[in-house]
Amino acid sequence: FPCPQEGCPMMGHYADRFPAKLKRVNQKYFLNTAADPPFATWRQKVFIKLSGVKKMRGDINLVFHDTEGNTKEYEIASGVLSQDEVYTKYLDVEINPKNTKKIEFMWNKAIFTLLWARLGAETVNIIHGEDGHR
Repeated sequence: FPCPQEGCPMMGHYADRFPAKLKRVNQKYFLNTAADPPFATWRQKVFIKLSGVKKMRGDINLVFHDTEGNTKEYEIASGVLSQDEVYTKYLDVEINPKNTKKIEFMWNKAIFTLLWARLGAETVNIIHGEDGHR
C-alpha cells in the first residue's frame, strides 16, 4: 500500500482483473484477511428489510455469535433508515458459517430521534459465499 490507481493486484478469484500484472516476475499480490488468527474470513451477502417507523436516523448492525462464545459486530447501514428500503451489504465475516450459533440484529437510534420511535427487522437473509446456503 498505497495501491496504484487501478487497484492492488489480488490473488485468487480476482487475479484476472490485472492481466498485465500476471506476466511480471516478482509481482506482489494482496488478499483480504481477518485481523486475528486464523485470519480466515467468509464472504456473506446480507439483505435486511426494516419494519416500524417510516424513516429515522441511526444505524443497524449484525452481531455474529459462534459456538465457542466469540462474537463479531458489523455495520450494515448508517444515516437515514427507511422501512421501504432493503439494505444489502457484502461482509467478510470472521465467524465460520458452520460454527455460527446465532446472528443478532441491533438498531441504534440517533440522539435526536423521537423517544417512542421503534425499528425492527422484518426479514434478515444471509447468503454464504458462492454456494448459496442461507
